[in-house]
Amino acid sequence: MALRLVADFDLQKDVLPGLLAKGAVPAVAGARGGGVGILENYDSLRVLNIERNGNIIYTYKDDKGNVFFGLYDCQTRQNEHLYTFETDFQVVSCSVNSERTLLAVSLVQATKEGRRNEHQPESKCLTLLVEIHPVNNVKVLKAVDSCIWVQFLYPHVESHPLSENHLLLISEEKYIEQFHIQVTQEDGDKVVIKKSGHLPRDRVAEDFVWAQWDMLEQRLYYIDLKNSRTILKCIQFNADENFTLMFEASLDISLKDSGFKLVNFGCDYLQDQEKFSKHLSLCVFTNKTGSLCVCYSPKFDSGEQITYSVFYFHKGHSKTFTAALGSADSHVTKGITFLNLDCYVAVYLPGHFFHLLNIQHPDLICHSLFLTGKNEMIDMLPHSPLRSLSGSLVLDWNSGKLYRALLNQSYLLQLLWNTPLDCERMAVLHCVLSCGRDSRFLEAQWGWCGDLTTSRILSFYFLKIIQWISENISACHSFDLIQEFIIASSYWSICPETSNVDKLLPYSSVLTWNTVHSFKGYWEKLNYNLEYVKYAKPDLHYNNSVIRKEWNNLISEEKTGTRRSTAYVRNILDNAMKVISNLEARSLEPRLTPLFQEEDNHQRLLVGLMVSELKDHLLRHLQGVEKKKIEQMVLDYISKLLDLICCILEASWRKHNLHPWVLHFDRHGSAAEFAVFHLMTRILEATNSLFLPLPPGFHTLHMVLGVHCLPLHNLLHYIDNGVLLLTETAVTRLVKDLDNTERNEKLKFSIIARLPPLIGQKISRLWDHPMSSNIISRNHVKQLLQNYKKQPRDSMTDKSSFSVEFLPLNYFIDILTDIESSNQALYAFEGHDNVDAKFVGEAALKHTTMLLGL
Repeated sequence: MALRLVADFDLQKDVLPGLLAKGAVPAVAGARGGGVGILENYDSLRVLNIERNGNIIYTYKDDKGNVFFGLYDCQTRQNEHLYTFETDFQVVSCSVNSERTLLAVSLVQATKEGRRNEHQPESKCLTLLVEIHPVNNVKVLKAVDSCIWVQFLYPHVESHPLSENHLLLISEEKYIEQFHIQVTQEDGDKVVIKKSGHLPRDRVAEDFVWAQWDMLEQRLYYIDLKNSRTILKCIQFNADENFTLMFEASLDISLKDSGFKLVNFGCDYLQDQEKFSKHLSLCVFTNKTGSLCVCYSPKFDSGEQITYSVFYFHKGHSKTFTAALGSADSHVTKGITFLNLDCYVAVYLPGHFFHLLNIQHPDLICHSLFLTGKNEMIDMLPHSPLRSLSGSLVLDWNSGKLYRALLNQSYLLQLLWNTPLDCERMAVLHCVLSCGRDSRFLEAQWGWCGDLTTSRILSFYFLKIIQWISENISACHSFDLIQEFIIASSYWSICPETSNVDKLLPYSSVLTWNTVHSFKGYWEKLNYNLEYVKYAKPDLHYNNSVIRKEWNNLISEEKTGTRRSTAYVRNILDNAMKVISNLEARSLEPRLTPLFQEEDNHQRLLVGLMVSELKDHLLRHLQGVEKKKIEQMVLDYISKLLDLICCILEASWRKHNLHPWVLHFDRHGSAAEFAVFHLMTRILEATNSLFLPLPPGFHTLHMVLGVHCLPLHNLLHYIDNGVLLLTETAVTRLVKDLDNTERNEKLKFSIIARLPPLIGQKISRLWDHPMSSNIISRNHVKQLLQNYKKQPRDSMTDKSSFSVEFLPLNYFIDILTDIESSNQALYAFEGHDNVDAKFVGEAALKHTTMLLGL
């Protein structure tokens, strides 16, 4: 099943057994903690409300029709009896304050069928406030014909008992009031209402048609209709009696004939369920990154398709989706379900479709998953109506079960392996990567597994993804699989630390309302998102190609032997060393792949430059984040990027059971080595287009495998086109490992001839061969003659001890000898003490003799 529902509470398991065990105890009217009466039937046991602290209020009736209220403590997992009414009422709503001293309840007189009689005007709704610590006075707050819902406010600071409680009353007559209830202690710990004759109240909202309560964040969302416009408003309740209107925004939907609806104010059992299923569905979802979405589905009658809209307020736009329902005779008995899954919103209709919308990056539709038609994932979705509460909590009102809704990672991995569509592959890849960053997800997915640590779990699912990538490296035609994996994984590794990095760091290789008040926490993050929508340019995402020119300059300086300030270069290399040290500190197991075993200054310079540029980029745009935190974030991000490349390579290395002796040149390549070589070539292709660094030693290993696996002409073609890079380590090992057979001589000469002059001179000294002497001589002559100006000469003077019966060579050696004698200090190069005009002459004769076959 696409969704994994982890039960946190089950009415039938956590409450019912205890009630049945005490069923023979006679009921005591109103007694707190006393008898519970005899349970009349299981159907009367139902959940009423879930408070901010996670405690669950439930009710049931005994065989005499007495109504009991109980509380399940989510921390102690114990049940507590709160209050008993000795009259057969139908409960509309119920809430208890955080200290469990006051109980607010809304009741209507029950008919014989146990339901409210809407046609009898005498069927009044009573809203009562009860002192329950201990059971004492009962105060009537409302006695009206319309229904009332109640909800205590829970302050964010609960370190000490509060002298004042605040209660919301939501009326079916379309107004909301807040009562201020002062309490005091009498006779020890007895808590009573102070000045109960008159409770101060505030009018919070009126003339609304829809309202939603966010129990966790203590927010009220509601919609009123003004001048035929649908206006969404949000009120934030603070720890004291104050509340603030945070925003109001227009929605492009019509609720004129929608009636009255409440969301998450407890369970309303008074509405007809069949009628409710065809009613419009509207809910607001937020998460800790500052996202705010409104999901809306209009009233559905019949037809071959169903439509819903999502307003991404944090991005400044909306999208409307249409899903086909199959054949014309498709019978839809339930409405659309919206579930909040943190960075995703699940939208589904069992048996018809399942959509997984990426609300973090809704601009790229390929990051969202759309499954329709006959699909096993769709058929396995829960058919009972689920209500999404704050965070990822989901309540099944019918069964009385409270779940944490998570994405089933095992199922998503299975879909990743089986789907033939690139769009689904990309969507599922991002979904799995985003799930893996959350420790709550891993705990729910794997449970408590003894020594199976979080890090090993992460390694497990990464290994599964990497295995899929290595086996499907060429399967995706519309995007580069390795690029997407590296960019997305690096992004998700940093995303939890700072909510604003999605504006500044790339998350994929595919690439109007007033500002809210300046508040902290969620509102500060939402405000940042809005400011970005209004003012930010689309090019704020970091692009590593900005350092390409500087990196090329540093490489050119190295080749020519010139270098700017050593302090500047040293600082760059120090940055690279910090990244590598950070990476090695996070490695759980020793690597089999021979990486990080050489200096590889080219890649270290690239890593160091990326550290400097990315740090400057984040410092410019991340306001209010400490410099040290940004510096660590940069190190973690680049370390993760390099580690991902290592992991891909490590998985392939282990799969093909390669060994360290692969690095020796005196052997032929196997099919396993060719597979790893092909994978490394694809990695190189992916990183080159994004100008991303590679782990030091990558090019050496790639070169070694290339020599093993490719014919000489193909090998040279790869080198000439920049696919294989000639590192000093690789060429040094090649010269030492290979003997001087005709094939090896041709290989060595072809490679040495392609080296930069400085490295070529150094490598040539290691090869005792006429070809090597020839290369050394050529480089020496080129160095001597690059600034040579012809001077008048005395032809009768022999300045050279070198003499053969070949006058052009004698004349040439004399010129070199003359230059050497006049510039001896300049041309006394380190490591070339024995290279002089005489050496050049001897090398020329040997080479000529070899060419003539003498």
